Amino acid sequence: MAERWATFGIDLHLEPAGPGLRRGLTDALREAVRTGRLTPGTRLPSSRSLAADLGIARNTVADAYADLVAEGWLAARQGSGTRVADRAVPGPPARRPSPRRVPGRLPYDLVPGTPDLASFPRAAWLKAARRALATAPHDALGYGDPLGRPELRTALAGYLARVRGVRADPERIVVCSGFAGGLRLLCEVLRARGARTLAVESYGLDAHWDLAARAGLATVPLPFDSLGTRTRDAGDADAVLLSPAHQFPLGGALRPERRAAVVDWARRTGGLILEDDYDGEFRYDRQAVGALQDLDPDHVVHLGTASKSLAPGLRLGWMVLPPSLLPDVVAHGGGRSVSALEQLTLAEFLTSGAYDRHVRAARLRYRRRRDSLAEALAARAPDVRITGVAAGLHAVLRLPPGTERSVVQAATWQGLTVLGLSDFRHPAADTVAGDALVVGYATPPDHAWAGALDALCRALP
Repeated sequence: MAERWATFGIDLHLEPAGPGLRRGLTDALREAVRTGRLTPGTRLPSSRSLAADLGIARNTVADAYADLVAEGWLAARQGSGTRVADRAVPGPPARRPSPRRVPGRLPYDLVPGTPDLASFPRAAWLKAARRALATAPHDALGYGDPLGRPELRTALAGYLARVRGVRADPERIVVCSGFAGGLRLLCEVLRARGARTLAVESYGLDAHWDLAARAGLATVPLPFDSLGTRTRDAGDADAVLLSPAHQFPLGGALRPERRAAVVDWARRTGGLILEDDYDGEFRYDRQAVGALQDLDPDHVVHLGTASKSLAPGLRLGWMVLPPSLLPDVVAHGGGRSVSALEQLTLAEFLTSGAYDRHVRAARLRYRRRRDSLAEALAARAPDVRITGVAAGLHAVLRLPPGTERSVVQAATWQGLTVLGLSDFRHPAADTVAGDALVVGYATPPDHAWAGALDALCRALP
């Protein structure tokens, strides 16, 4: 009987209740249809299957079905079984439309941090996914290695060494759920080791500061000047979080002497440097800046992600760790938070050359957008200076003092979502970079770019 029960074709959860089995079953079925749990057209189990499932007589089920057919709740046709009848089922009451527009849902969006999602290489990604799944070993569908799939770690080691100058051994790479997943894991490990303070750049993402705070680490902003972040001032911090290749949001690269200074600090104090390789693949007017990790792999964690090059929804990131940190990271969960199939697909995407082709095409498309942004500003807002555009996916538009909030509001009136530079300033920072907009020119799809650019120019002073 157990074997027969396990092979019935259609499952249906019912709990008959009442003075009799027939009435209880009829009431339960009627209620399931009335509430919408069984939708019109849903095929019901045969009377034999449902009777065996509920442990009651087949005639009881057949009689309950017949009652509900007569009432119009069910429909029975020869050869097609019994189904829920097509009838209007009252739905939840309609919501009244909100009189206000939902924040972030304006027609145009220039908020930085997201690539053009419409340009995601769907066909190439699907091709890689099919090939990866077809050739995946059976153990790829198991619980897996806490470091992540070896295929992806091997592919990443070769790619990062070739493109970013990272000294990467597959056995020191941990796959993580995007940059945020990696940072959360590292902050938890640091706190468990007794760390209390994470030094950060004066301008950055509050989401990262919040992750550190939730792990029990206080964030202390590093001062900056016209040459960028003053890394010599890390002081007695336990770790430093930097985006040296292309600082977000100010846009510059960390100068060589300041790269050397923070490495000297790490060696002298035993501190750890967390290198956020933010949009490192995209550069236009200069050669790529090599990874900070290459200066001292024993004191620098290199963190990368596919969020800017492909899409943040993939939740694919990686960490290249110093050997001393690896056991603790694995003990805190390691790379088991990412789907093995997504990892295998990215590995195939990298090794087949599809990733390089996509990045080159995206780099050309984003450079054209950057150039059209600069041209539009020169023609329509000549008093606005554009900076931070040698690389990356965003630009900083320098505004007259005291105008940032009014320009952001004017952009809203033009149907454009854009953020001011002050939105990225650490609350404890003692230096101010001035009034500016941080414009993510990669964000809109191609069909919306011209409209977003026009709305931006109309809002500028």
